[in-house]
Amino acid sequence: MTRSSGIALAAVILLTAASVNANAADTSAGLKSGTPDIKSAGPLAFGPDGILLVGDTQGAAIFAIDTGDRSPATTKPAIKIADLANKVAERLGTDAKKVAINDLAVNPVSGRAYLSVSRGTGPGATPVILRTGADGKLEEVSLENVKFAKAELPNAPSPAAQQKGQSLRSESITDLAFADGRVFVAGLSNEEFSSRLIAIPYPFSGETDGAGIEIYHGAHGRFETKSPVRTFVAYQIDKKPYLLAAYTCTPLVKVPVSELKAGAHVKGTTIAELGNRNKPLDMVVYNKGGKDYLLLANSSRGVMKIQTDGYDTAESIKEPVRGGTGTKGIPYETIASMKGVVQLDKLDDSRALVLLQGEDGALNLETVDMP
Repeated sequence: MTRSSGIALAAVILLTAASVNANAADTSAGLKSGTPDIKSAGPLAFGPDGILLVGDTQGAAIFAIDTGDRSPATTKPAIKIADLANKVAERLGTDAKKVAINDLAVNPVSGRAYLSVSRGTGPGATPVILRTGADGKLEEVSLENVKFAKAELPNAPSPAAQQKGQSLRSESITDLAFADGRVFVAGLSNEEFSSRLIAIPYPFSGETDGAGIEIYHGAHGRFETKSPVRTFVAYQIDKKPYLLAAYTCTPLVKVPVSELKAGAHVKGTTIAELGNRNKPLDMVVYNKGGKDYLLLANSSRGVMKIQTDGYDTAESIKEPVRGGTGTKGIPYETIASMKGVVQLDKLDDSRALVLLQGEDGALNLETVDMP
């Protein structure tokens, strides 16, 4: 190597290091050091550079937490933990009956799996965040003296508010995702059009845009404004940003991000009815063979592989879809090999990490190939 090439290489190394440091600084910009006052650990997602986003339903707030987990993984090893609830209980020094696993998310930078957990029962349960370590075992993520930011959600349901015996506060956040510099949040408000989607600029600066959402529910044969989005993903349709949202019983709806403005009343377009008596649980988008697909886990209709072709021209469903299991609109395929999936996330472009409930009732964390 010549001296000039050595100098050039050194310059590249210095520039790369400076870029990494700048990215780390940008990631932490707007975050403060301290202990976040998280009252409950619910839906999870990841923001830029491995920043963990935690939905606190009891506190009606979103937390962005710098866990320091931003070392890129050259390869992401398969993750497999059998009888997860008991492993979580052992890690927390309690009984499996006293823990609830609320959500699963994979850090796209490191490939580590994160779990939001409740230790105990009821509103007084202790929130805990666990993740898989380098050895594949579970470790607790400390929430003491970390860099974080907090965004409180306006007009959340009262902690005492109930509907049919169910807490409405627990549905103040049903899902969340990060896209294009914003955190999108689905859930319920205390307003007349209570189903809403919120867009929060990251790192929680500026105005919070929240819109009430109205959809046509084919299986119910009516327009609805009080049923919350259960799970959603951000997706580009005709080069424009949309949210693809799934509701109970099971409409699939597209919502243009451009219309999610403070105080707006947005009508989503129902592009598929996937059958009633069913609750969507989790959803990801992935690419296979040059085409994009949605992978949607459901409570009673298995895992659906849903094509994304034709979303821009899909006819809006505006008439009842009867017959109990009646379906209409965008077609799908039920993946028979993926039984018992209650949560899922992408591990990489070709694999998903799934939380499976076996026939014996045990929860298992497994890596599977994308169908």
